[in-house]
Amino acid sequence: MFLSVFDLFKLGVGPSSSHTMGPMVAAARFLTALQGQPFQAKGLRASLHGSLAFTGKGHATDRATILGLAGFTPASMDMEAAEAALAENRATGRLTPPGLPPLAFDPDRDLRFDYDTVLPGHANGMTLQATDAQGDVLFQQIYYSIGGGFVMTDAELAARGSEDRTDAAASVPFPFASAAEMLQMAEKSGKSIARMKAANELCFRGQADLDAGLAGIWRAMRDCMDRGLAAEGILPGGLNVRRRAKAIHDTLQAERGLNMTAPHVINDWMSTYAMAVNEENAAGGAVVTAPTNGAAGTVPAVIRYWLDHVPGASERQLPDFLLTAAAVGGLIKHNASISGAECGCQAEVGSAAAMAAAGLAAVLGGSPGQIENAAEIALEHHLGMTCDPVRGLVQVPCIERNGLGAIKAVAAASLALRGDGSHIVPLDAAIETMRQTGRDMSEKYKETSLGGLAVNVPNC
Repeated sequence: MFLSVFDLFKLGVGPSSSHTMGPMVAAARFLTALQGQPFQAKGLRASLHGSLAFTGKGHATDRATILGLAGFTPASMDMEAAEAALAENRATGRLTPPGLPPLAFDPDRDLRFDYDTVLPGHANGMTLQATDAQGDVLFQQIYYSIGGGFVMTDAELAARGSEDRTDAAASVPFPFASAAEMLQMAEKSGKSIARMKAANELCFRGQADLDAGLAGIWRAMRDCMDRGLAAEGILPGGLNVRRRAKAIHDTLQAERGLNMTAPHVINDWMSTYAMAVNEENAAGGAVVTAPTNGAAGTVPAVIRYWLDHVPGASERQLPDFLLTAAAVGGLIKHNASISGAECGCQAEVGSAAAMAAAGLAAVLGGSPGQIENAAEIALEHHLGMTCDPVRGLVQVPCIERNGLGAIKAVAAASLALRGDGSHIVPLDAAIETMRQTGRDMSEKYKETSLGGLAVNVPNC
């Protein structure tokens, strides 16, 4: 099993990897497929299903779908050009994607939120269609946004899990598909989890590219955090949520050096770092999925805590942090889910906390067993967490939840490092429990905003 570090940590745009990035990626794939068809389409249609319908407006899924059909992609989107394209579409009722003729697309008519039809493959489903001049469908494709910006067609989703294990094992030197295999390979090879992950990555890119890519991930995370720590105002969406990260950060900096500061104030630093990222995400800014947009603040907050507050920390160790975190994130995605619509917030912030705990344990000198234990502790204590965003916005409780995820991650790493790596619940068991819990969880609590805080907190 191989999932690149650059699959788990990738540049995107807020507020949601499932609801913003996924639909944009799906639209880009659809346009590419459309270019290869023997006919010339005249128009486009899109319908959103399941969680994409129920919370799509709060997550700006309609906006993302239109931009995707106009040819924009999450990693390279120019905000000014995107706004211009949206304005042109409103004025003309047409989209002009590169490589295709102008195509009719009236959002009021051609973009439908289908609350009644749930597509069978995943809670985040969408149907894209190309039509002729009379509006008859010439070409159709169903896509599923399965979390973290990953997209599959209905055929690809049906085939998921049928990959030949022998072929997968031949492609990388350490093809661990479970935490147990990861620990066995580490013991046999004498390599750390980070070094095994790096060896796998080097099968697909050179050392210089790997180093530059990892440095770029942290640079994008840090820049996003710094923007969030400098910004003020009200977040979009109608809940009138005020940005808090800057004010808290300013207060914390003013208190630095005071003899009476309580030890627990370090939790405020971690929370503020995470909140800064997720406030930027909620505002539609550029973020790094870690492993999703809704959980994008937890990993960078723990990295910033480590670099700025832990004696001896050095950016030279950042590759070990990110590679170890990605190894754990890959196991969770492979064996369960990182999608809030599929398994609740345990799959988003829970996964992020497990990744952050593993990364921190690694750079603090933990053994593979202690690192696995750290990830297990963090994930175990997010089990059952629902995804119930108020008004479908990635704001309440999502922004604060990232801060608490970072705090749990640090606590998990610290506890694991106090032990010898032996523990009762293996990480594999925690991952499987998360999968089962998500399967059994009511749809009301999986990003549909039909239950939990979403219905018990006033929306205005």
